[in-house]
Amino acid sequence: MKKPLIALGSLGLGVALWGQFEAGWVRLRILGVDLPGLPPELDGLRIAHLSDFHLGFPSRGARAVERAVEWAAERKPDLTLITGDLLSRPSAEPKLRELLERVPGSFAVLGNHDYATSRDPFSKPSAVSDLDSTTVLFDDARIVELRGRRVQIVGIDPRSYRRGTARPEGLADSDADLRILLCHFPNVIDRLQPGVFDLVLAGHLHAGQIVIPYGRGKVRLAHLRWTYAEGLYRRPGGVLHVSPGLGTTFVPFRFFARPEATELVLRSGA
Repeated sequence: MKKPLIALGSLGLGVALWGQFEAGWVRLRILGVDLPGLPPELDGLRIAHLSDFHLGFPSRGARAVERAVEWAAERKPDLTLITGDLLSRPSAEPKLRELLERVPGSFAVLGNHDYATSRDPFSKPSAVSDLDSTTVLFDDARIVELRGRRVQIVGIDPRSYRRGTARPEGLADSDADLRILLCHFPNVIDRLQPGVFDLVLAGHLHAGQIVIPYGRGKVRLAHLRWTYAEGLYRRPGGVLHVSPGLGTTFVPFRFFARPEATELVLRSGA
């Protein structure tokens, strides 16, 4: 009787150790994105997409965030864009500010965990709006000039999104050469009118965080019913990239759902 219990205990310990290790084993990925109609001047534009830091939650995810920000700073992309859930606890705000100083000129939106609107018992309200090095967008937009072209970045407040009152189309500038929407929630892509935004960036799902692979599929235990879990999707509302994110929630583990920082390289593809 003791041997099966010892074996079971050893297996459980091994699984927990692996999950803890994977939570900090960040993937640094460069991904090409074809955007039909992209002006030639913007061909090759590089965008660092980071998401779901969840700083303040005790996890090796904090190490993944540090390495991701360090990588983005080293790469010196044209834009660094961050799609929410920056903090799980207000005590980590000084660390967040320190990290974001390495990527000055970045843009971000907040997520539901920043307001502690989740079932996660470890989250505390910790929304920030006055980050010195990063512009946080709350149903707002900014225009930046890159390579002589006007690039618009629109950011959606997670509170208005959840209330159903967000109107990103009303913020879009039809004269911009490239329009990018930041929203924490991937399903925003199905709410958008075709042709308004070229690129949509989201996070929220952690690629499932706890995943059981089978054959050619996956069971994402943390998010069983979501349509857009990670990677690129082409929809009428635009090209969507869903970041696997960097931190963790509920438990400090990841299984078959590595954290990721992504550099999107835009191409004027057909």
